Amino acid sequence: MRCRPLRRAQKHLGRRGAILLSYGFVWSLIGYGQITSPVPDRRGLKVLLDVMPLHVWGWCWIIAGLVAAVSAFLPQGRDAPGFVALVLIVLPWMLGYLLSWWPLGLYPRGWIAAALYGALTLPVVVVAGWREPPRLKRAEPPYEC
Repeated sequence: MRCRPLRRAQKHLGRRGAILLSYGFVWSLIGYGQITSPVPDRRGLKVLLDVMPLHVWGWCWIIAGLVAAVSAFLPQGRDAPGFVALVLIVLPWMLGYLLSWWPLGLYPRGWIAAALYGALTLPVVVVAGWREPPRLKRAEPPYEC
């Protein structure tokens, strides 16, 4: 029964919780990267850097990731702050990259970065609308890993 804790965590998290936990981890890594090893070409970030410094944006990414990770362990319906945090941190980055591409013309690849952030966030929006499947009343037999 070595996998009992893993199976229990999987049942407790569910699909929504798994997405929140994994995206929360990735968002925190993005923030950590912005703080410890920022991108050298900051033309696409000009709009964002006019609002606040890059290390503050990095902390915002980390906080959004932590909110999502904590929300992963909440029941469905109460996990909404995690989904909101994951989407809210991406919106200014998408907008900043789009504005740096057009109308500012500072960063010709801005539309690509904005599209990538949007594509990364789309699964979060889709999963936020999912309902967890009902749990079986009868437990399945234990399986070995």
